[in-house]
Amino acid sequence: MTVAAQIVAGWPFAISMAAAVAVQGLRNGRRRSALNEALHELRRPLQAVALATGAPAAGGVEDPMDLAAAALERLDREINGGLLEASVAAIDARSLTQAAVGRWQARVRLGDGSLELRWNAGAALLCGDRRALAQALDNLIVNAIEHGGPSIVVSARRRERWLRIAVVDSGRDSRSRRGNPATMLARISGRRRRGHGLAVVRRVASRHNGRFVLQRSGRGCTAVLELPLDDRALGVPA
Repeated sequence: MTVAAQIVAGWPFAISMAAAVAVQGLRNGRRRSALNEALHELRRPLQAVALATGAPAAGGVEDPMDLAAAALERLDREINGGLLEASVAAIDARSLTQAAVGRWQARVRLGDGSLELRWNAGAALLCGDRRALAQALDNLIVNAIEHGGPSIVVSARRRERWLRIAVVDSGRDSRSRRGNPATMLARISGRRRRGHGLAVVRRVASRHNGRFVLQRSGRGCTAVLELPLDDRALGVPA
């Protein structure tokens, strides 16, 4: 076959490939447009909630709206490009964990459950992105609420140069959820759960040179997040 014949024979394949690329680009463009519309629709109710809630929490405690705004920023960058800037600082691990537990007390009470913090780590400092660590703790607690039992314990202790935070639940709760708040929360959390929350925890642990382990048993689930202590905290007795 001559070169000219080969070129002519290859035209149908080249055209089909170009058409496929064009169709895929159109689909990607439509998907990006749809995601941006959804992002825009999500901003409006969150703005209304932010205005209704008033001033943000003080003292370095994460306000849920602040965490929601950070999540929206990340989503915007994933869709439209741009770098995500992390804020690295010394963090009081106890106040960070207390705030996370406090954010989900009301959610647990909807199911007649309990959420308890047992802090046995003394003074403990971490170094990292406070928002990211708060989101990791939130995901661990919510995972225990949605997939575990009514009794949830968040415990912390020091282990040499590490802070070990464990979220332990008592096993799946067979009681049905009641009332409109639970129905609304189910809609917000999503019908199809794909493990995104635990993926967030793993990513945050990796970014902070930490470790994440999930242990399941017939009596419940134990999720352990281990993070390296800041050098300034290592000389403080537990």
